[in-house]
Amino acid sequence: MHAGQILERRGLLSPEQVQQSSGGESGTLVDNAVSLGYISARDALQAVADEVGLEFVDLRTFEIDLSALEGFPQKLIYRHSLFPIGWEDGCLRVATPDPFDLYPLDEACAASGKTVTPVIAERAEISRLVKKHLGVGSETVEGLVAAAGDDEVELLDGIETDGSELSEQAQEASVVRLVNEILIEAVDSRASDIHIESQSTGLVIRYRIDGILHPQPVPPEINRFQAAIISRLKIMARLNIAEKRLPQDGRIKLRVHGREVDIRLSVIPMIHGEGLVMRVLDKSSMKFDLQGLGMSPEIYNRFKQLIRVPHGIVLVTGPTGSGKTTTLYSSLLEIRSPENKIITTEDPVEYQLDGINQIQVHSKIGLTFAASLRSILRHDPDIVLVGEIRDLETAENATQASLTGHLVFSTLHTNDAAGAFTRMVDMGVEPFLVAGTVEAVMAQRLLRRLCTHCKEAYQPDKDELPKDFPFDLLDGKPLYRSVGCRECRKVGYAGRLGIYELLVSSEPIRELAQQRASSWDIRRAAVAEGMRTLRMDAWDKAVAGVTSIDEVLRVTKGEAL
Repeated sequence: MHAGQILERRGLLSPEQVQQSSGGESGTLVDNAVSLGYISARDALQAVADEVGLEFVDLRTFEIDLSALEGFPQKLIYRHSLFPIGWEDGCLRVATPDPFDLYPLDEACAASGKTVTPVIAERAEISRLVKKHLGVGSETVEGLVAAAGDDEVELLDGIETDGSELSEQAQEASVVRLVNEILIEAVDSRASDIHIESQSTGLVIRYRIDGILHPQPVPPEINRFQAAIISRLKIMARLNIAEKRLPQDGRIKLRVHGREVDIRLSVIPMIHGEGLVMRVLDKSSMKFDLQGLGMSPEIYNRFKQLIRVPHGIVLVTGPTGSGKTTTLYSSLLEIRSPENKIITTEDPVEYQLDGINQIQVHSKIGLTFAASLRSILRHDPDIVLVGEIRDLETAENATQASLTGHLVFSTLHTNDAAGAFTRMVDMGVEPFLVAGTVEAVMAQRLLRRLCTHCKEAYQPDKDELPKDFPFDLLDGKPLYRSVGCRECRKVGYAGRLGIYELLVSSEPIRELAQQRASSWDIRRAAVAEGMRTLRMDAWDKAVAGVTSIDEVLRVTKGEAL
């Protein structure tokens, strides 16, 4: 009896569904039925296990005995999705997604010299264990390049090679597959950056997920591929693989799982070899929705009015990676219409927006923010976005643009909203121009969201919380803290949301800016007028159960007023 007969007899699949599931070119009947959406893997395998008298094991909650891996043939893990999970009465328990495929089980028995007891488990869960305990790309390191899945990553730009030995090695199928697995895992993990570092101990791979770097387990054998991996990525980005002494920057366009992904690659020579950092821009996962960024209703409604003023400067401030670009793009899409012309100048253009004219800055040929802004104004725009105000020339051009009837959006690197005024004055812009043109400043940070599957409620002790915590808002409600589960990869957080501080230029604020007042004085005056600081907004998110106290303290260190 095979799996199709079992599932049909138990009423889980119709005869037609069994026939269609049997027609797949690869994978078992159960795998095909699951991919077609006819049944869940868990239900199918549970039914098969009951029928053949084997145990079904949920590997999501099962405690793996790693000693069972010792001496177990790795080719059986990769080729047949077998995984040893522990011992029972002297027998080796081996998880398999296909109990009808007896040959690999016999081979495992012969190779290990132990009696093997098969148990049934989901193929996806076995794959997760392989990545967790043997490392990303471990299958490829073993040299087991399977034809299935080679098209999961498609390079959208052609590549050129120089014919050198290193170039040829980087194009070998196993190296290509290994690099593809690193990229696939990063996209699947929602990583914003991939760090590949050459250290004295070998190659280290880390993914930045929700703003935090997470080391990835890799097999030690990967060090033999170090030069080939780096060369393959440089070839994909059309960089010079022979140049190992100077920094290089490039761009890779990919299609992963049918989704277009842009990768910005930066290579810097280090003492133990070249270090690579890749910024992953997953176009399909980005949604530029101003209302969905996490602003409180009060800030959202006020900011929505500010981005519709006819002229002036609206600034967004915060450190790198705080979501400034997302806020600005969302703002532009909110006010985009056939009646107005929007032009941006960016370095680099991270996402291409329909209906908006975007310019890529090229400093090497003289196309700077300041130079492009001068040209933009001759194109009769209504709204201008300057990627960043970095110097006096750009700042002066931005203020002049706002004075001549344009609405200008831009970013600054300051810690809070009030610091934007003093920063522009420090650059050399006349205080009366800053006071007269800056309509509002939005400071922001990103907080990690607590995982909704595992967050834990608790009653806080007043002595453990900071003095500025708003106990009156708590009103007996619990706070929540991170725990960590399979859904969030044991981190306790999944995704991020923004916290915001909106400073609107009232008359008193403009007077202080014109008098060259300190950012502290401006901040204090804004709070007196009702401005909610980043810290206050973060406390609101914690009280609402969206994030934890630890996360608020991590992100808003030194922000307490």
